[in-house]
Amino acid sequence: MRVFNFSAGPAVLPESVLRQAAAEMLDWHGSGMSVMEMSHRGKEFISIADKAEADLRVLLAIPANYKVLFLQGGAIAENAIIPMNLLAGRSAADYINTGEWSKKSIKEAKKYCAVNVAASAEDKDFTYVPARDTWKLGSDAAYVHVCTNETIGGVEYQWTPDTGDVPLVADMSSHILSREIDVAKYGVIYGGAQKNIGPAGLTLVIVRGELLDRALPITPSAFHWKEQAAADSMLNTPATYAIYIAGLVFEWLLAQGGVAAIERKNIAKSALLYDYLDQSSFYANPVRKEDRSRMNVPFKLRNATLDEAFLKGAKEAGMVQLKGHRAVGGMRASIYNAMPVEGVRTLVEYMTAFERRHG
Repeated sequence: MRVFNFSAGPAVLPESVLRQAAAEMLDWHGSGMSVMEMSHRGKEFISIADKAEADLRVLLAIPANYKVLFLQGGAIAENAIIPMNLLAGRSAADYINTGEWSKKSIKEAKKYCAVNVAASAEDKDFTYVPARDTWKLGSDAAYVHVCTNETIGGVEYQWTPDTGDVPLVADMSSHILSREIDVAKYGVIYGGAQKNIGPAGLTLVIVRGELLDRALPITPSAFHWKEQAAADSMLNTPATYAIYIAGLVFEWLLAQGGVAAIERKNIAKSALLYDYLDQSSFYANPVRKEDRSRMNVPFKLRNATLDEAFLKGAKEAGMVQLKGHRAVGGMRASIYNAMPVEGVRTLVEYMTAFERRHG
């Protein structure tokens, strides 16, 4: 029996996608090969990669002047790759600090440039997004970097920052494809695939074409966006099977009605959990209401000595990976696109029963 998997990543995938991948494991479309065995330069895999990109462009309405790159290394690698690709002619960048993943981005960028932390939510333990009018942006920044959904802290931008002529760069690892966005307002969008896209190993980068000429001379070829764009993301061997699964997820999303339809489901799922948390005195969510993530919902039991009993009972009830990140403790329910509403409903029912027994 499959469990309800609330892992922050690698995360739950649509069951229909897993079944299709299983059915095609030994023989993809009569090729006599598994996708795992295909040459990345063969016509079979190129057709898979081309369709994956085309479907992603439809889902996010990506403008024609943006390049879509299927790379490797995850968002942590991109934290270093971003300044390498965008700093030519500049020596500084602006960063907004909203939590653990923002801090990782800042740490990496400092190896390549002067980092101006233009705004920070550290004063309130990273439980909110600083208002745009509080940002103190530099006058010579190559770009402005934000993490639009903090997977660990459960803080999400519900608005798109206006940075004028300075390119806006966004780590969207944990909420891309969960809500509608205007890609044209961003210079670069990036993220690891293992939340809403597919298995770990694939990194997605969407970059405005005019930004491809800003790379530092030291940028390795495999990390050089312009070189990878010219090679259709195949300058080195790509993560072929991860791209294939991502393509199946994109097809699944289109069949659901696209991003607008899945966003409505995500709003309903997150409201179900937050509404329960808000009426409970047994559990607490620390994030300011207007900045709460729809994808990652952290919460704590008022009595932390009950944490282990809560997790044990949840596992026995078929729910796993609810333990919060070690940086913040408590619990965390990641309710990505592929988490059915039944999973959230089951969690709320369990939380209600647990509170009744221990409250």
